[in-house]
Amino acid sequence: MNKALVIIPTYNEKENIESIIRTVFSLETSFDILVVEDNSPDGTASIVKKLVKEFPQRLYILERQGKKGLGTAYIDGFKWAMERKYDFVFEMDADFSHNPFDLELLYRTVQQDGIDVVVGSRYITGVNVVNWPMGRVLMSYFASAYVRLITGLSIRDTTAGFICWTRKVLEAIDFDRIKFVGYAFQIEMKYTAVKMGFNVVEVPIIFTDRTRGESKMNKSIFREAIFGVMDLRLRSFTGKIKARKN
Repeated sequence: MNKALVIIPTYNEKENIESIIRTVFSLETSFDILVVEDNSPDGTASIVKKLVKEFPQRLYILERQGKKGLGTAYIDGFKWAMERKYDFVFEMDADFSHNPFDLELLYRTVQQDGIDVVVGSRYITGVNVVNWPMGRVLMSYFASAYVRLITGLSIRDTTAGFICWTRKVLEAIDFDRIKFVGYAFQIEMKYTAVKMGFNVVEVPIIFTDRTRGESKMNKSIFREAIFGVMDLRLRSFTGKIKARKN
C-alpha cells in the first residue's frame, strides 16, 4: 500500500490547525500529516501535540526554533518523509486556502502512469481565486507569466504551493542546492524537477484566501520570487541544477 504524507508548515495558525487536521483525516484516502512548526507564539504547537495523542501513527510534529522560512520548512519535511519511505508527499497550507478535499484529486492524478509531480493550479483554466483583491490577483497572475517568460516553463501556476511529489523526484533533488526560502522556493522546485526531466502536470483547483489568521505574504517574499528567477535561469545555464549524488 502506498504511503502518503501531507506536510503543513505552521506559524501562528491556532485558528485553523485543528480544523485542517481533522478535515484531512476525514478523507477517504489515508493521509498522514506532518506539521512543521516554527515556534509559533500563539500556541499552535500545543494544539498539534494534543491532537497527536488522538491520532497516533498518523499525525506528527516537527518543531523548529524560530521562523526559518517556507522553503526550509518544506525541505525539512521532505527529508523527514524520505527517511520514512513515503511514496507521495504533499505540500498544503494550513489556512484552508487549499481545499483539503482536493488532496484526493492530486492523489488520483499522480498515480497515473508517467506522472511525477502534480500541481494544484489556480491558472490552468483561467483565474480560479476567491476573496483576493483584484490587485493581488493581477500581481500573482502576471508574476507567473513573467516566470514562464524568463525560465521557459510551461507551468501556468509557477508559485503554486499545493503540490504532490513522488518519492523518486524528492530523492533525486539535491536539497543543498535549493537556494530560495520564500515563494521563489516553489518556482525553484518546479523548475528543478522539469530540468531534471520529470513529468509535471497541473490540475485545476479553486484557491480561497484565508478567512482566519494573518497572511504571511510580504513584499520581500514577492521580490524574491520576481528577481530570483534570473538567478535560477543563470544557475541552469552553468550546470548548477542537477541530481543529488548517490
